[in-house]
Amino acid sequence: MGEKFSKFEVYEFLDNGELIAGYLEEVLKEDDPALLLSALSDIAKAKGMGSIAEKSGLGRESMYKALRPGARPRFETIMKILRAMELQLSVQSVPPPTLAEEKRNDNKS
Repeated sequence: MGEKFSKFEVYEFLDNGELIAGYLEEVLKEDDPALLLSALSDIAKAKGMGSIAEKSGLGRESMYKALRPGARPRFETIMKILRAMELQLSVQSVPPPTLAEEKRNDNKS
């Protein structure tokens, strides 16, 4: 008989601010809006969806709608959610791509 595995839920492991910030940093590196919404949903579940909805000023249903797959929430909404999660975005410069990286990117197009 085969082994049974439970479904992996990342939010169950997001139990402190450092882990949450690291998780979100890695997600942002992927430059994928759908993945970002999924990560924000994971974080909201970890911190309590109702609590984040209340702190952000959004209704619980609005939170679910904003973070569901395929949603296109406004930047203002994302910022409210981040503040409610006690997170903030920051910007840092990145080095320009090397010639080899530019060639690889040109070949992908």
